[in-house]
Amino acid sequence: MNRRFMCYNISKSISEVLLVMKKLWNEFKSFAFKGNVLDLAVGMIIGSAFTAIVTALVNSIFMPLLSLITGKVDFNAMKWTIKTGSAVTYLEDGTEVVEDHLTEIPYGMFLQAIFVFIFTALCLFIVVKSINKMMNLKKKEEAPAAPAEEPRLCPYCFQPVHKEATRCPHCTSELIIKLEK
Repeated sequence: MNRRFMCYNISKSISEVLLVMKKLWNEFKSFAFKGNVLDLAVGMIIGSAFTAIVTALVNSIFMPLLSLITGKVDFNAMKWTIKTGSAVTYLEDGTEVVEDHLTEIPYGMFLQAIFVFIFTALCLFIVVKSINKMMNLKKKEEAPAAPAEEPRLCPYCFQPVHKEATRCPHCTSELIIKLEK
């Protein structure tokens, strides 16, 4: 094979690879920097920061309050111990040693997780409810004023007149007032 031909093929292959990579990079940029993807990323970051706040609130305020109410009970230490059997071993001097086989069911950790879930849900409920309340107040402030009543027009000169007027101030024609029920 000709050496010059090989160099041409290699340079052509490299330029094709670069072209494909450039196309791929442009597609990635158009995907990654769309508004929706960036909004989602910002939401995830704020969500993780908010998770830290709620976790700290539950662990440092609500759980100690629960501990005070329940008489300083450590839920993580609560467990059921079940004896599943025993084993007898003999030492060299002939003494008998009995070992009990115990199984522990740590139900306190489960209770702790339930309390953490309930308090976390309560915190989120309070925060979302207050945010919704603030948003509703903002919407009420921005609510447009009621549409103005269309003015009554004089049937002779077609100028606007007050709804209770008996004479037109422009042409002095006598007006008939329609009584509303």
